[in-house]
Amino acid sequence: MCLEDCLDLNNMHTSGNQLIDPHLLFDKARIHSGMHIADLGCGRIGHVVFPGAMVVGEMGLVYAVDILKDVLENVRKRAAMENLLNVHTIWSDLEKSGSTSIPEHNLDAGFIINVLWQAKNRSAILDEALRLLKEKARLVVVDWARDSLSFAPPKDKLVNFDEIKKWARSKNLFIQEEFVAGPYHKGLVLFKQV
Repeated sequence: MCLEDCLDLNNMHTSGNQLIDPHLLFDKARIHSGMHIADLGCGRIGHVVFPGAMVVGEMGLVYAVDILKDVLENVRKRAAMENLLNVHTIWSDLEKSGSTSIPEHNLDAGFIINVLWQAKNRSAILDEALRLLKEKARLVVVDWARDSLSFAPPKDKLVNFDEIKKWARSKNLFIQEEFVAGPYHKGLVLFKQV
C-alpha cells in the first residue's frame, strides 16, 4: 500500500505531507532555487514534485519519475494546470540500469520516498539514483520504519537502513544524516563526494 492510498485522493492537490513533510526533506537535501532535483518514484500526488517545483523556481527543474504511466499523466496534467513549466515527467523502471532518461551526473538532489519497500532489487534503484547525481549532490532516502499499522507494509517488506548504509559506504557516499521523517518513517541523507 502506497502513501497516496492513505490520503484523500479526492483532493488531488494534497501535498502528501500528512505523513512526511516535503519541506523537511528539502531542508535535509539543502534544496534552493535553480537546482535540478528528481522524485524517483513520485507517485500519483507528487508530494515532493509540486512543493519542490516551487522551491527550485523557474530556473530549476524537477523530474517526476515513475513506472506507472497513468501516475505520470496525472502529474503532467496538474503541472500544466498550475503552469509549472519546470516539472518534467519521466517514465522509468528504476530497477533497470540506465532506464531513466535524465542525463547522467545532472541532479543536485534525488529523493527516494516510500519506494524501496516495494522493490525487488533495492540496490539497483539506489545505483540508478547514484548514476544521476552530480558531484556534491545529495540522495534522500525515506521509507517506512514501523509495521503493524493498517496502512503500513508488512514487517518482511520494511527496509533495513543498515543495508542502505552499507551500500552507501561501498559506493564512497558519505552518510550525512539519519533522521526521523515523521511518526512512521525514517530517513537517510547520503552525500556524493566525487
